[in-house]
Amino acid sequence: MAAEAATGGAAAFFDLDRTLMQGSSAFQFGRAAFSAGLLSRRQLLADAWANIMFRLRGSSDENTHALRNRISASLEGTRVRDLERLGPSVLAGVLPRIYPQVLKLAYDHQDAGRRVYITTAASQELAGILAQVLVFDGGIGSEFSEAIDGVYTGRPVGLFIYGEGKARAIEELARREGFDLEQCYAYSDSVSDLPMLRLVGHPVAVNPDRELLRTARHEGWDVLRCDRLGRRLKAAAGLAGAAAIGGLGSVALAGRRRSARNRAAPSALRRGRRLALKPR
Repeated sequence: MAAEAATGGAAAFFDLDRTLMQGSSAFQFGRAAFSAGLLSRRQLLADAWANIMFRLRGSSDENTHALRNRISASLEGTRVRDLERLGPSVLAGVLPRIYPQVLKLAYDHQDAGRRVYITTAASQELAGILAQVLVFDGGIGSEFSEAIDGVYTGRPVGLFIYGEGKARAIEELARREGFDLEQCYAYSDSVSDLPMLRLVGHPVAVNPDRELLRTARHEGWDVLRCDRLGRRLKAAAGLAGAAAIGGLGSVALAGRRRSARNRAAPSALRRGRRLALKPR
């Protein structure tokens, strides 16, 4: 998908969740926060279920904004330093879930002369450190809470890098860096990123949700599939059904064997009695 000619005035923008990585980075943050005592078990289980639904169905405006507000509120009273210390644990959950083929595609863009950026509704801190570890050119992420004297207040602040907010952040970056958006690429899984995808000359749908897939087909956009969770769940359900049928078959077979043994037992017993009563 990356063109061969070097284009120093262009960039490629990669959404994070379900595009560059499997599942949700917010869940990996939740796991790290739970381990550090910053998140309850109930919240962690809710995030785990939301992560599965996200991988199967994609995101929605309502769910994403609700998650942002909940994260912001949950940070009230937390020291900025304590949150920053979650970085290694969050990365430990995110990095094994990076799609190798998407990462290679990003490196192909760099080799073709384009700069590569992560653009995500996740925190700016995660976007920045992940971009550094993956050797990207930068990360664009959200601010979740106002901080005063090194402590979060829980009040949302700053630009939320989602929907129109993500497109606006890219436009501002393109203006500062002199990118020609018609020569730029954008990758996302969700219809919520249509503003970003329509902003560039080369949009690509990655593991698209139903609405984005419909749009991509109508617009003639490239489609890349990496996530196999849905197929794995269907396969697992099939195996479970087969195992259940096999189990029932085993029970039925065992029942037939027991019935045969029960029918044979009286005749054997009668033979044994006749032998015992036979005069010697």
